[in-house]
Amino acid sequence: MDSNKFQFAIDRGGTFTDIYARCPSGKICVMKLLSVDPSNYQDAPREGIRRILEEETGVSMPINEPIDGEHIDWIRMGTTVATNALLERKGERMALIINKGFKDLLFIGNQARPRIFDLKIETPQVLYDEVVEMNCRVIPAFPDQCLLKNLGYGEWVKWKQVIGTTGEKLFVCQELDEAETERYLIELKKMGINSIAVVLGHSYMYPEHEIKVGCIAKSVGFDHISLSHQVMPMIRIIPRGFTVCADAYLTPHIHKYVNGFAAGF
Repeated sequence: MDSNKFQFAIDRGGTFTDIYARCPSGKICVMKLLSVDPSNYQDAPREGIRRILEEETGVSMPINEPIDGEHIDWIRMGTTVATNALLERKGERMALIINKGFKDLLFIGNQARPRIFDLKIETPQVLYDEVVEMNCRVIPAFPDQCLLKNLGYGEWVKWKQVIGTTGEKLFVCQELDEAETERYLIELKKMGINSIAVVLGHSYMYPEHEIKVGCIAKSVGFDHISLSHQVMPMIRIIPRGFTVCADAYLTPHIHKYVNGFAAGF
């Protein structure tokens, strides 16, 4: 750290933004601004930094010009941008990619009923605008192969057997159709969707199908791709799905804010 430069700690809340600055002289400056005040400034944290620098250095810094970062050692900021976007449903438009037959899985959830006698159950609104079902499937290899036949999997002998990252054996019942995947993703792009959340069964220990979807999505031109085995590599598809959807919904929104903030320097 450079003690000859300004150091800023900022808390950007939904209503007010608080700026704490340690000046090269050792002086401490604090400032409170409205987080949203478009008639006076575009971004509250940046405006607070500008005012403090201008006052303490005596150098004129016009409000519409980028701030000279030469005076700044570091800026640390905590913000409720993501929390507010989630509560107000103002995140990025995104699509969910999931196994065929599981289209409504995250809408159904785990059937939890914390207030079991309520006559009117209100379920949370889903974050995704579209759902695409991928015809690919991986299942654990049962110790008793006869059980597979009894469950109706008469073709199990033809399936490819793989070893997951956990050391467990799995059967690849259906490989991912890459050409079909590309067609689906191109359709999503045409709808104006630039962010996707990919959650496939057992991907926490066999991520290959998710990786392929991610590579195709990148080649198609998606701005943000969230893969569940990277975001939350844990057992149980429902919580993993909720988490990856939140990531695809909020991360682009955060990036836009951070990029907008940084563009003023």
